[in-house]
Amino acid sequence: MTTFKEIRGTAIQSVSSDPTNPEVGQIWYNNTIGVLKGYRSIGGAWASGGNLNTAISFLGGCGTQTAGLGFGGYATSVATEEYNGSTWSPGGNLNTGRRLLAGAGTQTAGLAFGGGPPNSNSTEEYDGSTWGPGGNLGTARRGLAGAGTQTAGLGFGGFATANSNATEEYDGSAWTAGGNLGTARLDLAGAGTQTVGLAFGGFIPGPNAYSASTEEYDGSAWTAGGNLATARYGMAGAGIQTAALAAGGNTGSVTAATEQYNGTSWTSASSLATARNSGAGAGTQTLALAFGGITTVAVVNTEEFTDPTFAVQKITTS
Repeated sequence: MTTFKEIRGTAIQSVSSDPTNPEVGQIWYNNTIGVLKGYRSIGGAWASGGNLNTAISFLGGCGTQTAGLGFGGYATSVATEEYNGSTWSPGGNLNTGRRLLAGAGTQTAGLAFGGGPPNSNSTEEYDGSTWGPGGNLGTARRGLAGAGTQTAGLGFGGFATANSNATEEYDGSAWTAGGNLGTARLDLAGAGTQTVGLAFGGFIPGPNAYSASTEEYDGSAWTAGGNLATARYGMAGAGIQTAALAAGGNTGSVTAATEQYNGTSWTSASSLATARNSGAGAGTQTLALAFGGITTVAVVNTEEFTDPTFAVQKITTS
């Protein structure tokens, strides 16, 4: 069997300049500046993506990092934009303009539901070019979160005249009641699927408090998960129940903080370049998308999260 020693050798190369295309794990000594360097993982990092065509906040989102979908937003926008991994282009307009709505599904099979004002129970389904009507929510509300797909969607929380902890499940034509959240809240984030969902953060209107609460859904009931390190609302969420991402939000002021969930606890990750709240998220924990939102004004910024990200680093003994 060929060994690493036979393939790579054991000596560290001494070079006058850093390699143009280093390999992961490669180490070299730059004799021009007298520094030992290596190419290795620096964990997850955000990088700039293509700007939205229109600055927007309080919008809905779904899809992936290379096929994202953004729709609705402040004030009562009907606009839809589609992302191809580098640029946004206009899509078909929503039939009902609204903000603080939730999204689920993909760019070619998307779901938009709830929103306002006034509180809406409207559901619309996207086929990649046109929005059409779906079954109405049982509880009209705005500031709710979504997860799942167009034919197996999950909606939970939000501001409503009653049942702000309500959960509903969508089968592609109608919504039915699911198990209530343990903590009623609005402007929370969601991730996962209809039977393995995740709810995190939000704003609790009774005491006017920011929530760090995380809850996990098994298709019928919510149970407590590990709390966010930073209580906040208005985050961009992405991922699944055991590998989720929370980015940005409001802690009393806008934040750029990012956290990753492993199914048990949240840990800090690299911050967004632009602090904001009330943006939208899409994708997975390792390939996420955060777009739009508000600083003091609505923004067009899109950022892409990749984990792991590799970079040249100085190697020290400490």
